[in-house]
Amino acid sequence: MRGTVDGVTDDLAFLDAVAQADLVRRGEVSPQELVDAAITRVEKVNPQLNAVIHPRFDEARSEASGTLPDGPFRGVPMVIKDLDAISAGDPLHFGNRALKQAGRRGDHDTWLVARLRQAGFVIIGKTNTPEFGLMPTTEPEAYGPTRNPWNTEHGTGGSSGGSAAAVASGMVPVGHAGDGGGSIRIPASACGLFGLKPTRGRVSLGPDAGEAWAGMVARHVVTHSVRDSAAILDVLAGPMPGDPYYASPPPRPYAREVGAAPGRLRIGWRTSAPANLAATDPDCASAARDAAELLGSLGHDVVEASPAALDDDSLMANFTTVLTTGVVHDVQEAGHAIGRDLTADDMEPLTWAYYEAGLQNSAIQYLESLNAAHAWSRRVANWWTPVDAGGEGFDLLLTPTMAEPPPVIGDLAGTPEDPWRGMTRATAFACYTAPFNVTGQPAMSVPLTWEASRNLPIGVQLVAPYASEDLLVRVGAQLEAARPWADRRPAVHP
Repeated sequence: MRGTVDGVTDDLAFLDAVAQADLVRRGEVSPQELVDAAITRVEKVNPQLNAVIHPRFDEARSEASGTLPDGPFRGVPMVIKDLDAISAGDPLHFGNRALKQAGRRGDHDTWLVARLRQAGFVIIGKTNTPEFGLMPTTEPEAYGPTRNPWNTEHGTGGSSGGSAAAVASGMVPVGHAGDGGGSIRIPASACGLFGLKPTRGRVSLGPDAGEAWAGMVARHVVTHSVRDSAAILDVLAGPMPGDPYYASPPPRPYAREVGAAPGRLRIGWRTSAPANLAATDPDCASAARDAAELLGSLGHDVVEASPAALDDDSLMANFTTVLTTGVVHDVQEAGHAIGRDLTADDMEPLTWAYYEAGLQNSAIQYLESLNAAHAWSRRVANWWTPVDAGGEGFDLLLTPTMAEPPPVIGDLAGTPEDPWRGMTRATAFACYTAPFNVTGQPAMSVPLTWEASRNLPIGVQLVAPYASEDLLVRVGAQLEAARPWADRRPAVHP
C-alpha cells in the first residue's frame, strides 16, 4: 500500500505516524486499511526478527472498524512493550517464563495506554523484552532473542528492543518504550531510530506506581522521526491525579518545537565513558566527534567538556543498590500476581542474582544510596546551570549513546556458574545512558551514523537540563534536517 503526503508518494510502511494520521484525516485511507496493512507487514517480517510476541490482530481489526476516538493519531497502528504498559486483557509476562506459563494478563489500562488509545492509536501487538527489563539486549529465555533488522546476527538493545525492531523494520511507525537505565535510547541507537527519554515526572506511571526504581524509570516511545516523538509526548505528558510529583509543563506543545530555531548553543562533548566504566569503541567515539563537528557547522559553540561528577566512582554502586532493591519489589509483586513466590527455577541467572543482592539491602542502606545519588545529581546538574547562578553554563552534553556497537546475539548472556557476566558485559551499553536516569534529565539518541562493515546503526546522545525536552526537540529536528535518516532501509523490511 502506498500513500501521498505533501505531494510525494512514499511507501506506507515507512511513513511516520504523523503522516499516516494525516492520510486518515484526509480520507485517503481508513483506519482499517492502516491496521490491515500493518498486520500484513508483521506477518511477513516478524518471523525473521521475533519482535512481536503477543499479536492482538483480531482485537485491533475490531477496534479499527469501530468508533475510534477522534484524536491526533486516529487509526495509526502501534505496538506496546510487554513490561510496563499494562493493557486490559492482554498478556503481561515481563519476559519471564513463570508469568508466561501462568498466562498472566492485565486487568486494566495504565494511564499511558489510556492516553495512547484516546489519541486514536490502535495497538496491534505486544513486543519482546528482556526479563523484567534488566538488560540492554532483548534475549529472554522465555521468548528467545529479538534480532536487529539491520543485521540479524546482532541484538536490538534493551529493554525496549522488541518495539525498536518493530519500528525499524517498518512493521509499525511507533513503539512504546520505557527507560530505567537507557532502555529507550539504547534500542534507538541499536536500531537506527530516534529515542527521547523524557524528564522525570513528565509521563505518569499511574495508576500502579508513583515512581519506579526511585524515579529512574521514564516512559515514552521510539520513532522514525523527531516530529512523531514530539507529538506523542504532547499526548502523554502531564500528571495523573495523585502523582507524587510531576515536571513543569512546557511553554507550548512539543510538536511546535519541530523546526523552531534553537539559537546558538553551548555544547560540551566527551567520548570517555563515565567513571571509566568501559572502553569506548572507536566507531562510537568517531560518531560522537562527527556529531560534534556537525553541530559546530550548524552554528553552535561545541567544545570538549563534561560534568566532572560523571567520573565519580560512587555512581555505579548507588545505581546498583537502587536497581537491585527495585528488582526485589518487581519479582515479589509478580509472584503475588500469579499466587506463588517466584524461585531461582523461575528466573534467569542474572535476574535471580539481582534479586538475592537486593534482599541484602537494608532500608537504611537504600536511603543512604538514594541520598548519595541525589547529592551526586546536583553536582552533575550544576554543569547546565547558568554561569551567573554559579554553574558552568552549558546547554547540552553530547556523548556516544553506547560504548560499543550493537552486540552479537548471545554476547551478553550470563550462566548459572557466572550470572554476573551479563551485568559486566552490559555496562558497555548503559554506561553513557544510566547516569541521566539517576539525575532525571531528559536525553535523546539520534541516529546519525551507520557502521559500514556490519551495516549497524550507531547513535549519539544529547542531554539537556531538567524539563528541557523542548530544547532537545529543536536540536533533534535541526540534526534530522541536516542529515536525514528517514530514507535508510534495514536489511529486513516489508
